[in-house]
Amino acid sequence: MQPNALFVVAKRPLAGHTKTRLYPPLSPQTAVLLYEGFLRDTLELMRQVPGVRHGIAYLPHDAEDYFRNLAPDMDLIPQRGTNLGERLDNLLSDALNTGTKCAVVINSDSPTLPLTYLHLAFDHLNAGSDLVLGPCDDGGYYLIGLRQPHPRLLREVTMSTPTVLRDTLAIADELGLHSTLLPIWYDVDTVAELARLQRELANTDPAIAPHTRRCLKV
Repeated sequence: MQPNALFVVAKRPLAGHTKTRLYPPLSPQTAVLLYEGFLRDTLELMRQVPGVRHGIAYLPHDAEDYFRNLAPDMDLIPQRGTNLGERLDNLLSDALNTGTKCAVVINSDSPTLPLTYLHLAFDHLNAGSDLVLGPCDDGGYYLIGLRQPHPRLLREVTMSTPTVLRDTLAIADELGLHSTLLPIWYDVDTVAELARLQRELANTDPAIAPHTRRCLKV
């Protein structure tokens, strides 16, 4: 049995293609720097979860060198699939079908995600939960964890909609799965969420999300 696995899904940042909903007020170049800050802070968070396999599921497929330089200590897995649901299912199913006990995937858009939430995800899975979800307040989720492959949870849900969490839980209920929800958090995709992030950083421990802080000069 392989150890538990913790993955992040990420894309190589490129001006004009990264965080486009944040400009204005950000320029394309600043959006790239900000997302790189998100990535670095997310990777630092992952490194604080011991005893698990750490990996980056990345796009595009020619971005391996970029991510190797960013995180030489982590496994790199090219994403496979025509949409996000397929790519998440392939990532989780591949890990679980090759002996991983529990697999957790997080996004790369929540640089201030509390470390305790990651520990809670593995605690719940190891205690018997079939599915763990970290809800976002926009109706999606920042984390999904499984002990067994369940392709329907990912392939039959239309991603990036306000009903992703609800639809996923409905399928889990049909499958008779024991589902557990983590505390609600948020990801940063819109100008309003960016403002929320800036307010949070201005009122929290300076050690939280240092790379993102430098980009935002908070």
